[in-house]
Formats: sequence, structure tokens, C-alpha cells
Amino acid sequence: MKNETWGRVKQQLLESVGRNNYANWIEPLALKKVDNGVAVFSVPTSFMANWVSRNFADTILTHLKAANTSASRVEFLVEPLRPQPAAEQVVALAPKGDAKTAPSEPKVAISAVAEDAKEELPGAPLDPRFTFENFVVGKPNELAHAAARRVAEGGPVTFNPLFLYGGVGLGKTHLMHAIAHEIRERSPEKRVLYLSAEQFMYRFVQALRDRQMIDFKQLFRSVDVLMVDDVQFIAGKDSTQEEFFHTFNALVDQHKQIIISADRAPGEIQGLEDRIKSRLQCGLVVDLHPTDYELRLGILQTKAEVYRAQYPGLQFAEGVLEFLAHRISTNVRVLEGALMRLFAFASLVGREITLDLTQECLADILKASERKVTVEEIQRKVSEHYAIRLSDMIGPKRVRSIARPRQVAMYLAKHLTARSLPEIGRRFGGRDHTTVMHGVRRIEELKSTDSQIADDVEMLRRALEA
Repeated sequence: MKNETWGRVKQQLLESVGRNNYANWIEPLALKKVDNGVAVFSVPTSFMANWVSRNFADTILTHLKAANTSASRVEFLVEPLRPQPAAEQVVALAPKGDAKTAPSEPKVAISAVAEDAKEELPGAPLDPRFTFENFVVGKPNELAHAAARRVAEGGPVTFNPLFLYGGVGLGKTHLMHAIAHEIRERSPEKRVLYLSAEQFMYRFVQALRDRQMIDFKQLFRSVDVLMVDDVQFIAGKDSTQEEFFHTFNALVDQHKQIIISADRAPGEIQGLEDRIKSRLQCGLVVDLHPTDYELRLGILQTKAEVYRAQYPGLQFAEGVLEFLAHRISTNVRVLEGALMRLFAFASLVGREITLDLTQECLADILKASERKVTVEEIQRKVSEHYAIRLSDMIGPKRVRSIARPRQVAMYLAKHLTARSLPEIGRRFGGRDHTTVMHGVRRIEELKSTDSQIADDVEMLRRALEA
């Protein structure tokens, strides 16, 4: 059978099985040959071979016959992307229907790798750049990094689940991929499944629709490490939450490691069932705090070394990295993208990377990164949070119940607005800039020793930037 014929058959299969099934199960098939009435297709995993043979083999054969081919039987040859042992075995599967009344019905066979070869799980691909070696550690993320390292080292399960949360571009996905890479390198025999919560839901819905729930449960409950990214996506989706809850419990009962990430703490995810929140909070919950100036600068310095090697001879003026670390403060991805654009632009125009060139090249990013929060907004939000009157915050009272919220507001005004310390002081009842400086330093000290203050500051920052 010529590939042109198989191409026409695939178009017919697209209409027959639907776009999603086609993309997941038919498109990956590669026709190798048709010999003695046997059409042999290669597939990347034995999981896919079994799934296609059970669910789509009859449909494929029907369309092959309609195309006047000689195929009366289908075989699926597992050819993994990575090298595997050469030993193979062929497993014949009985056709659907009653064999006594349909003895001539074509058979399906799977040519699979040996049993001791590792089956590739159908999870999301891992980014090779996201390793522990490429993760820049600083004060805002050092606890999350240490916890991720501990889990990746294997051994007895101590943090189950490990729950990582934080805003966009703070390194959650990087750490998730790094853990998966490390576990696979240290323990190749372990079955590690990484996917997003959206993919988990999609596979669950697909299994319900195709009446393959037993296969779904066996797949997700047979892994050694389950990693689900952006779990907030399943909030409000009752059936998916039900299955996730049972999968979670089954793996914990088997002492299998679970690693979860989200954009906020479990208790703050609206629409998530209380029993799931409780399960997620029973392990180690770690917050990746917003990057500080030192961490952003460290990230830029690390990336700049990589780009300097890619663009040899490119001149780089002092102060550029410090300028970017100060101006782009909310998202590491934006920060890294800005640096990449800057190097590429300077290389194309043949100019030295200076502050002037930086402002010219990154004008749109710098403008979008400008802080738009006002001191007045901060004062109102902090007053509401601590249940004090706004007039007391900017007034002369110095009792602790008012002075501490005032210092928190000063700290946020320093970090979330472009106002100078004297300007901030004037908006707090005409206070001197040294008073503002003292308040900012005091909150910086308390954040590292008082978890309640740290949580308050982070919650207020998120509310103000939302």
C-alpha cells in the first residue's frame, strides 16, 4: 500500500474518530509496510499500541478495506524514541465479536519491546533547560529549592504532597521539571508522570466518554511519582475533583510521591473542595515569594554569561543588568525575555549594549512594567486589612496596633510605587524620609522572623497588583 493511500485513509479516519482522537492516537501512527495482508504501523509506546488496538483497530481495518488494500490484519510495532533492548515479542489480540460466527475477522497484533523495558508514560514533555543546575537560588525561593531537592533525592517519602505555590514566572514549573529530571536520572526504574491539571482533566473526560475509566485509574495509580502543575485549574469541576481526590488517596496509601503546584495556597483556591484542600495541606506547603532585587540580578548575571558565549565580541556596558533588575520586578520570564531581546537586537545592529540602547530596545517592556499602584490605594488596603481607620494611619498615634500597619504600608509604598522616600513621608502625615526608611527596614527584618508579617505583606502585595 502506497503512502498516498494511507494519507487518504487518515483523512477518512479524521472524520470518523474526531479531531481530538485523531491527533492523539491516529496521527502518531507511521505505516511501515503491508506484507502478506498485514499492515504494520510503528508507535512510540506500548501504552499507545494497546490503546489503539483496543479502541481503533477495527475502524482502521474497515477504512483500509474500503480503500481496496490487501490488509486483513493490523500490527503495531513499538519503536520508542530512545534506544531500547532489541528483544521483541508479538502478542496477538482476539478480534471483537464472536469468533465462532466470524472466523474470518482480521486479527490485531502488537509487536512490543521486552517486558523489562521501561514504558514511556503519556505525560507532558519536560523542558531540558529546567534543571536544578540552571535554577538561580535566592532568599525568596531558597526553601522551595531545598524542599524540591530533598524530594528529588528519593529515599523515604517525607513531604507528601510537596505543594509549591507562587505567582507567574517565579519558578514553580522550573522546579517541577527539575525534580522530574533528577528522579529519572537517579532512579530510571521509577515511573514519573508529569502533566498539567488541564491535561489530567482532559484525560479523565476522554476516559469517561470512551468508557475507559479502568485504564485511566490503572495508569494514574501505577506511577511512583505523580506531578500535577497548576492544580487550581480543576477548581469548580466536581467530577474531576472527585477522581483527583481518589487518585491522591490511592497514591498516598501506597507511599508514592505526589508533587503539586498552583498559583496560590490551597486554602485560597476558590471552588476547590474542602477535603482536597485538607489533603493538599497535609504535606509541605512552600511559597515561592516574589523575586527581590538581588535574586533578579543573579538571574540576569547567569543568563548574561550564556548570551555572551552566544554573541562573542558584543560589548556590554556596566549598570545595564542593575537597571533591568530594578525596573522589571514582577515576572522572571519577562526579565529573561527582555535580556534575550536586548542581546539579539545589539547583535543585529552591531552596537554596544548601553543604558540608552536598553531603553530604546525595551521601551514597551519597561513601560508595561511601570508600577501603577498609588500610595493612597496602599493606605486604604492596609487599613482595611488591619481594621484601623485611615485617619489613624496617617495621624500622629504611635501605638503598636497602628504603627506596625503604618510601617507595612510604607514598605509596600516603597516597593510598589515609583515615589521617593520624602514623597512617601509627606503622604503619611508629613513624616520625614528617615522615618519611612526606618519603617521599611523594620518590615524587611520582620519578614524573615515573623511569618504572620510575611504572609500579610505577600497577601497585600498580591491584592494590590491584581
